[in-house]
Amino acid sequence: MEAPEPASPGPGGGPQLLLFAEPLQREGLLRLLGAEASSFRLAISPSELAGAPQLVLWSLAAPLEPATLLRELEQLEQRWHPAPLLLLLPAMPACSRDWLLQLPVAGLLQQPDPDQVGAAVATLLAGGRVLDLRGGGNSEATPGTSAKAMGAIGAGQGLGQSLLQSGLQQIEAELRLCRRWLSPPPENLLLAALLEGRLRELAAARAFLLWLWGPLSLAWGAPEPGEVGLPQPPASGSTAITLRQRTAEGVWQAIQGRLASASGCDQEGGSALTSQADGALFALQGLSPERRRDLLMALLGQLDHLLQRLRQERLRGDELQGRWLQLQPELRRHALRQMAGPYVQLPQQGALLPVADTLSGQSDLLLNDPELPPCLPMLAALLNAQPLLVEGRLLAPDEPQALLHLEALVSNWLVRTAELISAQVLACCGDWPELRRYLLVQELLATRSLERLRNQLNARQRWSEWFERPIQLYESRRLIYRLEGGSIKPLLLTEPRDQELRQLGWLQQAVTLALESRDALAPQLQALLRRLGDLLVVVLTQVVGRAIGLVGRGILQGMGRGISKP
Repeated sequence: MEAPEPASPGPGGGPQLLLFAEPLQREGLLRLLGAEASSFRLAISPSELAGAPQLVLWSLAAPLEPATLLRELEQLEQRWHPAPLLLLLPAMPACSRDWLLQLPVAGLLQQPDPDQVGAAVATLLAGGRVLDLRGGGNSEATPGTSAKAMGAIGAGQGLGQSLLQSGLQQIEAELRLCRRWLSPPPENLLLAALLEGRLRELAAARAFLLWLWGPLSLAWGAPEPGEVGLPQPPASGSTAITLRQRTAEGVWQAIQGRLASASGCDQEGGSALTSQADGALFALQGLSPERRRDLLMALLGQLDHLLQRLRQERLRGDELQGRWLQLQPELRRHALRQMAGPYVQLPQQGALLPVADTLSGQSDLLLNDPELPPCLPMLAALLNAQPLLVEGRLLAPDEPQALLHLEALVSNWLVRTAELISAQVLACCGDWPELRRYLLVQELLATRSLERLRNQLNARQRWSEWFERPIQLYESRRLIYRLEGGSIKPLLLTEPRDQELRQLGWLQQAVTLALESRDALAPQLQALLRRLGDLLVVVLTQVVGRAIGLVGRGILQGMGRGISKP
């Protein structure tokens, strides 16, 4: 940062804004903010301040080394505390996106436009937070680079890791090829069905490889670098967070707006909410896009009402958790009625029946998803602004990493609750053909298609309950679903689940016992295979090789004597 040239502050009183930037950028920012300087005073050097500033703005013209950037930010924070700091980054910062989220700044904008800068200044002066990181940073990796990185990782590891990495690279290449052929979908229905079947086959092969070699790699080689943990920002597009207020209500409003945008609830004719979870089936995808958006919007609205109700009751601890669980069936019932339409009537066997009342009466909304994480940390942050534990650090809910983690928890609850309601809707549509035209997608109008989907969902649920869930519990992993860009994306979090592990049935405990036995026998099996390999090498080189050499020498000697005879 160069020494700023003297300039007269903007007219008017009010809050003071201290600006640090290169001369060219400083002139542009002065002209941009000068039009709004009636509500605050601009200063480009500390000598022009009348007291302490209410906001410090630092614009970077070129990337800085992470250590240098962090040191400068710490010095600015120490000198101008408690004034918030707004950092403007260039298009290609020299830092990863995850590292930028941890910077001690209240505002972070990457290559902002003029309107964003003015809105960010107003938000920060009002006590909020702003975050907008665009795509294109060097933290993202293309599929080719990720495959190279996987190969480099596997080069120095054991046999299990090498086989796992090689198989995953081949499967990933085939998946990209099939997805390229499916975008746009081919007009030939048979070809489309074959490609979708190939995708399911590759997803099953990938899951089998992870099941076969994943835990074994801990005993056969160095552990694989963690791919799970904190919810990662999108690989493309932008991460835009605007907090009007750094309170629990402000955090919830920001999360609600982001989830509404991600699910397409606030867009007419928006996305169809596709799934990017390989091999996963969702009953929610059986609903038509309009009903899907209506259901997600209804759940978001009901969650908003429920949070307001819990704020008024001022419950804590186990009482809050019990109250939350007690109100879940009522919340699902209201969301189901709102999605179906309170005044819609459809014919069934010659009589007009109200859709909302019929669905509400025939649906079992008391069921709970055992894969939902404990609700108390999420509720404590949304209601009382209590800190969240993210990767071993206690963070305030308005911190970018904590807010993304909290958004992932709310998104997982939204998807799983919508999935429970959608499964009940599919069951009710089996005996009500007119209801299928109103609620379901065109492909499920046929009875055979609907029953096939229901059977697949039931089989998937049993497989997950008997085999996949015990493995996840034993490996301390939790699968959550995140709404992002009109699609459902899976995310694996690592957290202790010992209490749930002790509550498993005998069949599920047998699965975990098999995993434990495999992990326990892996070192002995590795040593046995290595010694067998060494023994085989000795036999082939010392015994068989010498024998073959002696036989060949004898043949040559015999041929030589035969030729030398007259």
